[in-house]
Amino acid sequence: MMVGLVDCNNFYVSCERLFQPQLRGRPVVVLSNNDGCAVARSEEAKQLGVKMGAPWHLHRAAWKQAGVTVRSSNYALYGDLSNRVMSILRMLTPGIEVYSIDEAFIDFGGMGGREEQVARELRATILQWTGIPVSIGIVPTKTLAKVANRSAKKVPVSGGVRVLLTDEVQQQVLSKLEVEDIWGVATRLGRRLRALGIATAADMRNAAPEALRKEGGVVLERIGRELRGERCLQLDDATRSAKSIMASRSFGRPVTERSELEQAVASFVSRAAEKLRRQHLTAGTVTTFIHTSPFRPTDRQYGASALVRLCVASSNTPKLIQAALQALREIYRPGFRYVKAGILLDAFEPAGEEQTHLWAGGDSENERGLMATMDRVNRIWGRGTLNMAACGVRNGWSMRAEHLSPRYTTRWQDLLHVA
Repeated sequence: MMVGLVDCNNFYVSCERLFQPQLRGRPVVVLSNNDGCAVARSEEAKQLGVKMGAPWHLHRAAWKQAGVTVRSSNYALYGDLSNRVMSILRMLTPGIEVYSIDEAFIDFGGMGGREEQVARELRATILQWTGIPVSIGIVPTKTLAKVANRSAKKVPVSGGVRVLLTDEVQQQVLSKLEVEDIWGVATRLGRRLRALGIATAADMRNAAPEALRKEGGVVLERIGRELRGERCLQLDDATRSAKSIMASRSFGRPVTERSELEQAVASFVSRAAEKLRRQHLTAGTVTTFIHTSPFRPTDRQYGASALVRLCVASSNTPKLIQAALQALREIYRPGFRYVKAGILLDAFEPAGEEQTHLWAGGDSENERGLMATMDRVNRIWGRGTLNMAACGVRNGWSMRAEHLSPRYTTRWQDLLHVA
Protein backbone atom coordinates (compact mmCIF):
# COMPACT_ATOMS: atom_id res chain seq x y z
CA MET A 1 0.00 0.00 0.00
CA MET A 2 1.21 3.50 -0.89
CA VAL A 3 0.49 6.57 1.22
CA GLY A 4 0.23 10.14 0.00
CA LEU A 5 0.36 13.38 1.97
CA VAL A 6 -1.56 16.28 0.47
CA ASP A 7 -0.49 19.64 1.91
CA CYS A 8 -1.97 23.00 0.91
CA ASN A 9 0.84 25.40 0.02
CA ASN A 10 1.08 28.42 2.36
CA PHE A 11 -2.56 27.71 3.10
CA TYR A 12 -3.62 30.88 4.95
CA VAL A 13 -1.89 33.06 2.35
CA SER A 14 -3.40 31.03 -0.51
CA CYS A 15 -6.88 31.57 0.97
CA GLU A 16 -6.30 35.32 1.15
CA ARG A 17 -5.02 35.46 -2.42
CA LEU A 18 -7.93 33.45 -3.78
CA PHE A 19 -10.34 36.39 -3.45
CA GLN A 20 -7.69 39.10 -3.64
CA PRO A 21 -5.67 38.37 -6.81
CA GLN A 22 -3.81 41.66 -6.40
CA LEU A 23 -1.86 39.93 -3.61
CA ARG A 24 -0.35 37.35 -5.95
CA GLY A 25 3.36 37.83 -6.42
CA ARG A 26 3.53 40.18 -3.44
CA PRO A 27 4.88 39.48 0.07
CA VAL A 28 1.95 38.56 2.36
CA VAL A 29 1.97 37.76 6.09
CA VAL A 30 -0.97 36.40 8.09
CA LEU A 31 -0.96 37.23 11.80
CA SER A 32 -2.00 35.14 14.79
CA ASN A 33 -4.79 35.94 17.26
CA ASN A 34 -4.91 39.58 18.34
CA ASP A 35 -2.57 40.42 15.44
CA GLY A 36 0.30 39.10 17.52
CA CYS A 37 2.89 37.45 15.27
CA ALA A 38 3.43 35.90 11.84
CA VAL A 39 1.84 32.46 11.48
CA ALA A 40 1.87 32.22 7.66
CA ARG A 41 4.15 33.77 5.05
CA SER A 42 4.16 33.83 1.28
CA GLU A 43 7.34 32.79 -0.52
CA GLU A 44 7.98 36.46 -1.29
CA ALA A 45 7.77 37.31 2.43
CA LYS A 46 10.16 34.48 3.27
CA GLN A 47 12.65 35.84 0.74
CA LEU A 48 12.49 39.21 2.52
CA GLY A 49 13.60 37.48 5.71
CA VAL A 50 10.26 37.46 7.55
CA LYS A 51 10.56 34.79 10.22
CA MET A 52 7.77 32.54 11.49
CA GLY A 53 6.58 33.89 14.82
CA ALA A 54 8.01 37.37 14.27
CA PRO A 55 6.01 39.87 16.41
CA TRP A 56 3.97 42.32 14.36
CA HIS A 57 4.42 45.23 16.78
CA LEU A 58 8.22 44.99 16.49
CA HIS A 59 8.35 44.73 12.69
CA ARG A 60 5.43 46.95 11.69
CA ALA A 61 7.56 49.75 10.21
CA ALA A 62 10.08 47.46 8.48
CA TRP A 63 7.41 45.29 6.86
CA LYS A 64 5.45 48.30 5.70
CA GLN A 65 8.57 49.80 4.15
CA ALA A 66 9.31 46.49 2.40
CA GLY A 67 5.81 46.41 0.91
CA VAL A 68 4.53 43.50 2.98
CA THR A 69 0.73 43.10 3.03
CA VAL A 70 -0.56 42.03 6.44
CA ARG A 71 -3.80 40.15 7.13
CA SER A 72 -5.45 39.06 10.40
CA SER A 73 -6.31 35.37 10.70
CA ASN A 74 -9.66 34.74 9.01
CA TYR A 75 -10.58 31.36 10.52
CA ALA A 76 -14.08 31.26 9.03
CA LEU A 77 -12.65 31.56 5.51
CA TYR A 78 -9.79 29.14 6.11
CA GLY A 79 -12.03 26.52 7.70
CA ASP A 80 -14.55 26.63 4.86
CA LEU A 81 -11.90 26.31 2.15
CA SER A 82 -10.25 23.48 4.08
CA ASN A 83 -13.56 21.62 4.14
CA ARG A 84 -13.83 22.02 0.38
CA VAL A 85 -10.36 20.59 -0.22
CA MET A 86 -10.99 17.65 2.12
CA SER A 87 -14.36 16.96 0.46
CA ILE A 88 -12.62 16.63 -2.91
CA LEU A 89 -10.10 14.21 -1.42
CA ARG A 90 -12.91 12.12 0.07
CA MET A 91 -14.66 12.08 -3.28
CA LEU A 92 -11.67 11.12 -5.42
CA THR A 93 -9.59 8.84 -3.17
CA PRO A 94 -10.39 5.49 -1.52
CA GLY A 95 -9.27 6.57 1.96
CA ILE A 96 -8.34 9.78 3.77
CA GLU A 97 -7.10 10.79 7.21
CA VAL A 98 -7.40 14.52 7.85
CA TYR A 99 -4.28 15.47 9.80
CA SER A 100 -4.73 19.24 10.14
CA ILE A 101 -6.59 22.14 8.55
CA ASP A 102 -4.27 22.00 5.53
CA GLU A 103 -2.95 18.42 5.49
CA ALA A 104 -4.39 14.98 4.84
CA PHE A 105 -2.95 11.50 4.35
CA ILE A 106 -4.60 9.58 1.51
CA ASP A 107 -4.58 5.98 0.32
CA PHE A 108 -2.70 5.47 -2.96
CA GLY A 109 -2.97 1.68 -2.88
CA GLY A 110 -3.99 -0.29 -5.95
CA MET A 111 -2.85 2.33 -8.45
CA GLY A 112 -0.71 -0.14 -10.38
CA GLY A 113 2.18 2.24 -10.97
CA ARG A 114 -0.10 5.20 -11.82
CA GLU A 115 0.52 6.96 -8.51
CA GLU A 116 2.25 10.01 -9.98
CA GLN A 117 -0.29 10.45 -12.78
CA VAL A 118 -3.20 10.20 -10.35
CA ALA A 119 -1.52 12.65 -7.97
CA ARG A 120 -1.03 15.22 -10.71
CA GLU A 121 -4.64 14.88 -11.80
CA LEU A 122 -5.77 15.24 -8.18
CA ARG A 123 -3.60 18.32 -7.72
CA ALA A 124 -4.99 19.92 -10.89
CA THR A 125 -8.57 19.15 -9.83
CA ILE A 126 -8.13 20.75 -6.39
CA LEU A 127 -6.60 23.84 -7.98
CA GLN A 128 -9.39 24.12 -10.55
CA TRP A 129 -12.27 23.52 -8.11
CA THR A 130 -10.98 25.53 -5.14
CA GLY A 131 -8.10 27.69 -6.36
CA ILE A 132 -5.85 26.28 -3.62
CA PRO A 133 -2.41 24.94 -4.73
CA VAL A 134 -1.27 21.73 -3.04
CA SER A 135 1.84 19.55 -2.94
CA ILE A 136 1.68 15.75 -2.82
CA GLY A 137 4.31 13.30 -1.62
CA ILE A 138 3.85 9.56 -2.24
CA VAL A 139 5.77 6.82 -0.42
CA PRO A 140 5.16 3.58 1.54
CA THR A 141 4.85 5.17 5.03
CA LYS A 142 3.44 8.25 6.74
CA THR A 143 6.81 9.53 8.00
CA LEU A 144 8.33 9.22 4.55
CA ALA A 145 5.23 10.95 3.13
CA LYS A 146 6.13 14.01 5.19
CA VAL A 147 9.62 13.92 3.70
CA ALA A 148 8.34 13.43 0.15
CA ASN A 149 5.89 16.29 0.50
CA ARG A 150 8.62 18.59 1.77
CA SER A 151 10.74 17.60 -1.22
CA ALA A 152 7.84 18.29 -3.60
CA LYS A 153 7.75 21.87 -2.31
CA LYS A 154 11.50 22.43 -2.26
CA VAL A 155 12.24 21.00 -5.74
CA PRO A 156 10.61 23.22 -8.40
CA VAL A 157 11.04 20.69 -11.23
CA SER A 158 8.83 18.22 -9.34
CA GLY A 159 5.77 20.25 -10.25
CA GLY A 160 4.32 19.82 -6.75
CA VAL A 161 4.37 15.99 -6.80
CA ARG A 162 7.18 13.75 -5.53
CA VAL A 163 7.12 9.95 -5.59
CA LEU A 164 9.92 8.25 -3.61
CA LEU A 165 9.68 4.53 -4.27
CA THR A 166 13.23 3.19 -4.47
CA ASP A 167 15.66 2.90 -1.56
CA GLU A 168 18.27 4.82 -3.54
CA VAL A 169 16.04 7.87 -4.09
CA GLN A 170 14.80 7.81 -0.51
CA GLN A 171 18.36 7.66 0.83
CA GLN A 172 19.36 10.58 -1.39
CA VAL A 173 16.51 12.80 -0.15
CA LEU A 174 16.92 11.78 3.50
CA SER A 175 20.65 12.59 3.45
CA LYS A 176 19.77 16.26 2.80
CA LEU A 177 17.25 16.49 5.66
CA GLU A 178 18.37 17.58 9.13
CA VAL A 179 17.32 15.26 11.94
CA GLU A 180 15.30 18.03 13.63
CA ASP A 181 13.19 18.37 10.48
CA ILE A 182 11.87 14.81 10.76
CA TRP A 183 8.20 14.54 11.69
CA GLY A 184 8.07 13.83 15.43
CA VAL A 185 11.64 14.87 16.30
CA ALA A 186 11.79 18.03 18.39
CA THR A 187 14.83 20.25 18.94
CA ARG A 188 15.78 18.74 22.32
CA LEU A 189 15.57 15.19 20.98
CA GLY A 190 17.53 16.28 17.93
CA ARG A 191 20.41 17.41 20.13
CA ARG A 192 20.48 14.01 21.86
CA LEU A 193 20.48 12.21 18.52
CA ARG A 194 23.31 14.38 17.21
CA ALA A 195 25.34 13.43 20.27
CA LEU A 196 24.96 9.83 19.06
CA GLY A 197 26.18 10.75 15.59
CA ILE A 198 22.70 10.91 14.04
CA ALA A 199 22.63 14.27 12.24
CA THR A 200 20.41 13.59 9.22
CA ALA A 201 17.28 11.64 8.41
CA ALA A 202 19.47 9.19 6.50
CA ASP A 203 21.54 8.57 9.64
CA MET A 204 18.35 7.86 11.56
CA ARG A 205 17.11 5.54 8.82
CA ASN A 206 20.34 3.55 9.04
CA ALA A 207 20.48 3.49 12.86
CA ALA A 208 19.74 0.23 14.68
CA PRO A 209 16.11 0.11 15.90
CA GLU A 210 17.32 -1.07 19.31
CA ALA A 211 19.51 2.01 19.71
CA LEU A 212 16.63 4.30 18.81
CA ARG A 213 14.33 2.56 21.28
CA LYS A 214 16.93 2.92 24.02
CA GLU A 215 17.28 6.65 23.33
CA GLY A 216 13.66 7.67 22.70
CA GLY A 217 11.41 4.70 23.39
CA VAL A 218 9.09 2.89 21.03
CA VAL A 219 7.94 6.13 19.38
CA LEU A 220 11.45 6.97 18.14
CA GLU A 221 11.98 3.38 17.02
CA ARG A 222 8.81 3.58 14.95
CA ILE A 223 9.98 6.78 13.30
CA GLY A 224 13.25 5.09 12.34
CA ARG A 225 11.45 2.04 10.97
CA GLU A 226 9.07 4.24 8.99
CA LEU A 227 12.05 6.02 7.42
CA ARG A 228 13.24 2.58 6.30
CA GLY A 229 9.90 1.93 4.62
CA GLU A 230 8.41 -0.30 7.33
CA ARG A 231 4.82 0.72 8.01
CA CYS A 232 4.16 1.33 11.69
CA LEU A 233 1.48 4.04 11.45
CA GLN A 234 -1.72 3.02 9.72
CA LEU A 235 -4.04 5.27 7.76
CA ASP A 236 -6.91 6.09 10.08
CA ASP A 237 -9.95 7.05 8.00
CA ALA A 238 -12.44 6.60 10.84
CA THR A 239 -14.19 9.66 12.21
CA ARG A 240 -13.26 9.72 15.88
CA SER A 241 -15.27 11.60 18.43
CA ALA A 242 -13.44 14.16 20.52
CA LYS A 243 -12.56 13.27 24.12
CA SER A 244 -12.90 16.90 25.18
CA ILE A 245 -13.67 20.24 23.57
CA MET A 246 -11.94 23.47 24.54
CA ALA A 247 -12.81 27.01 23.51
CA SER A 248 -10.62 29.90 24.61
CA ARG A 249 -9.32 33.21 23.34
CA SER A 250 -6.92 35.93 24.37
CA PHE A 251 -8.72 39.24 24.79
CA GLY A 252 -8.14 42.26 22.61
CA ARG A 253 -7.51 44.26 25.79
CA PRO A 254 -7.25 43.40 29.51
CA VAL A 255 -10.63 42.71 31.14
CA THR A 256 -11.32 43.59 34.78
CA GLU A 257 -15.11 43.40 35.16
CA ARG A 258 -16.84 40.09 35.90
CA SER A 259 -19.71 41.00 33.58
CA GLU A 260 -17.35 41.11 30.59
CA LEU A 261 -15.73 37.83 31.61
CA GLU A 262 -19.20 36.28 31.81
CA GLN A 263 -19.98 37.39 28.26
CA ALA A 264 -16.71 35.93 26.99
CA VAL A 265 -17.22 32.62 28.81
CA ALA A 266 -20.81 32.36 27.55
CA SER A 267 -19.58 32.93 23.99
CA PHE A 268 -16.96 30.21 24.36
CA VAL A 269 -19.56 27.76 25.70
CA SER A 270 -21.89 28.52 22.77
CA ARG A 271 -19.15 27.71 20.28
CA ALA A 272 -18.11 24.52 22.07
CA ALA A 273 -21.71 23.34 22.52
CA GLU A 274 -22.28 23.64 18.78
CA LYS A 275 -19.29 21.35 18.14
CA LEU A 276 -20.58 18.98 20.80
CA ARG A 277 -23.99 18.63 19.12
CA ARG A 278 -22.36 18.20 15.73
CA GLN A 279 -20.69 15.04 17.07
CA HIS A 280 -23.93 13.85 18.72
CA LEU A 281 -22.38 14.00 22.20
CA THR A 282 -23.29 15.41 25.61
CA ALA A 283 -20.92 16.77 28.27
CA GLY A 284 -20.93 15.83 31.94
CA THR A 285 -18.47 18.44 33.21
CA VAL A 286 -17.64 22.07 32.43
CA THR A 287 -14.34 23.66 33.44
CA THR A 288 -13.78 27.43 33.34
CA PHE A 289 -10.36 29.07 33.57
CA ILE A 290 -9.06 32.65 33.61
CA HIS A 291 -5.61 34.17 33.98
CA THR A 292 -3.63 37.38 33.79
CA SER A 293 -0.62 37.99 31.54
CA PRO A 294 2.76 36.59 32.66
CA PHE A 295 4.33 39.01 30.15
CA ARG A 296 3.18 42.03 32.18
CA PRO A 297 5.44 41.82 35.27
CA THR A 298 4.07 45.10 36.61
CA ASP A 299 0.56 43.63 36.83
CA ARG A 300 -0.62 41.52 39.75
CA GLN A 301 -0.63 37.89 38.66
CA TYR A 302 -3.48 35.44 39.12
CA GLY A 303 -4.89 32.39 37.42
CA ALA A 304 -7.42 29.77 38.41
CA SER A 305 -9.85 27.17 37.13
CA ALA A 306 -12.93 25.43 38.50
CA LEU A 307 -14.94 22.40 37.43
CA VAL A 308 -18.70 21.96 37.66
CA ARG A 309 -20.27 18.55 37.24
CA LEU A 310 -23.76 18.37 35.72
CA CYS A 311 -26.36 16.05 37.27
CA VAL A 312 -27.02 14.65 33.79
CA ALA A 313 -24.76 15.13 30.77
CA SER A 314 -26.16 17.73 28.36
CA SER A 315 -25.57 19.47 25.04
CA ASN A 316 -28.02 22.26 25.83
CA THR A 317 -26.23 25.60 25.55
CA PRO A 318 -28.14 27.39 28.38
CA LYS A 319 -27.41 24.55 30.82
CA LEU A 320 -23.72 24.52 29.89
CA ILE A 321 -23.49 28.31 30.16
CA GLN A 322 -25.09 28.17 33.60
CA ALA A 323 -22.48 25.64 34.75
CA ALA A 324 -19.59 27.62 33.25
CA LEU A 325 -20.72 30.87 34.90
CA GLN A 326 -21.09 29.07 38.24
CA ALA A 327 -17.44 28.03 37.93
CA LEU A 328 -16.44 31.58 36.94
CA ARG A 329 -18.09 33.03 40.05
CA GLU A 330 -16.01 30.66 42.18
CA ILE A 331 -12.67 31.74 40.72
CA TYR A 332 -13.18 35.40 39.83
CA ARG A 333 -11.20 37.86 41.93
CA PRO A 334 -11.57 41.65 41.48
CA GLY A 335 -8.60 43.92 40.98
CA PHE A 336 -6.83 41.84 38.30
CA ARG A 337 -6.33 42.51 34.59
CA TYR A 338 -7.41 39.29 32.88
CA VAL A 339 -6.07 38.63 29.37
CA LYS A 340 -7.49 35.19 28.63
CA ALA A 341 -10.38 32.94 29.56
CA GLY A 342 -11.69 29.63 28.33
CA ILE A 343 -13.87 26.62 28.95
CA LEU A 344 -13.43 22.85 28.64
CA LEU A 345 -16.27 20.40 28.05
CA ASP A 346 -15.48 16.86 29.19
CA ALA A 347 -16.95 13.56 30.44
CA PHE A 348 -18.74 12.90 27.17
CA GLU A 349 -21.62 10.50 26.65
CA PRO A 350 -23.45 9.70 23.38
CA ALA A 351 -26.54 11.87 22.94
CA GLY A 352 -29.65 9.95 23.98
CA GLU A 353 -27.66 7.49 26.10
CA GLU A 354 -26.91 9.71 29.12
CA GLN A 355 -26.91 8.24 32.61
CA THR A 356 -29.97 9.91 34.13
CA HIS A 357 -30.44 11.03 37.72
CA LEU A 358 -33.19 10.00 40.16
CA TRP A 359 -34.44 13.58 40.29
CA ALA A 360 -33.39 14.77 36.82
CA GLY A 361 -33.64 13.59 33.23
CA GLY A 362 -31.66 14.47 30.13
CA ASP A 363 -32.36 17.24 27.63
CA SER A 364 -36.04 17.39 26.69
CA GLU A 365 -37.40 17.18 23.14
CA ASN A 366 -38.14 20.91 23.21
CA GLU A 367 -34.59 21.72 24.34
CA ARG A 368 -33.06 19.52 21.65
CA GLY A 369 -35.37 21.02 19.03
CA LEU A 370 -34.45 24.56 20.03
CA MET A 371 -30.74 23.82 19.79
CA ALA A 372 -31.19 22.09 16.41
CA THR A 373 -33.06 25.11 15.07
CA MET A 374 -30.45 27.51 16.39
CA ASP A 375 -27.63 25.48 14.83
CA ARG A 376 -29.44 25.31 11.50
CA VAL A 377 -30.04 29.08 11.38
CA ASN A 378 -26.41 29.83 12.25
CA ARG A 379 -25.18 27.31 9.69
CA ILE A 380 -27.25 28.89 6.92
CA TRP A 381 -26.94 32.57 7.81
CA GLY A 382 -23.58 32.61 9.55
CA ARG A 383 -22.26 32.10 13.06
CA GLY A 384 -23.77 34.45 15.59
CA THR A 385 -26.99 35.10 13.70
CA LEU A 386 -28.79 33.63 16.72
CA ASN A 387 -27.03 33.85 20.06
CA MET A 388 -27.71 33.61 23.76
CA ALA A 389 -28.32 36.89 25.61
CA ALA A 390 -25.57 35.95 28.06
CA CYS A 391 -23.05 36.35 25.23
CA GLY A 392 -23.73 40.08 25.05
CA VAL A 393 -24.03 42.31 22.00
CA ARG A 394 -21.01 44.61 22.04
CA ASN A 395 -18.00 42.55 22.95
CA GLY A 396 -15.22 44.96 23.84
CA TRP A 397 -13.11 41.97 24.89
CA SER A 398 -13.04 40.50 21.37
CA MET A 399 -9.70 39.82 19.74
CA ARG A 400 -7.98 42.52 17.74
CA ALA A 401 -8.25 41.87 14.02
CA GLU A 402 -7.43 45.20 12.41
CA HIS A 403 -6.43 43.60 9.10
CA LEU A 404 -9.26 41.07 8.73
CA SER A 405 -10.36 40.31 5.18
CA PRO A 406 -14.04 39.60 4.38
CA ARG A 407 -15.46 36.13 5.08
CA TYR A 408 -16.22 35.64 1.40
CA THR A 409 -17.71 32.15 1.59
CA THR A 410 -19.54 32.09 4.93
CA ARG A 411 -21.20 35.50 5.31
CA TRP A 412 -23.82 36.93 2.96
CA GLN A 413 -22.66 40.51 3.54
CA ASP A 414 -19.12 39.56 2.51
CA LEU A 415 -19.95 37.93 -0.83
CA LEU A 416 -17.52 39.07 -3.49
CA HIS A 417 -18.94 41.68 -5.88
CA VAL A 418 -17.63 41.61 -9.43
CA ALA A 419 -18.14 44.80 -11.43
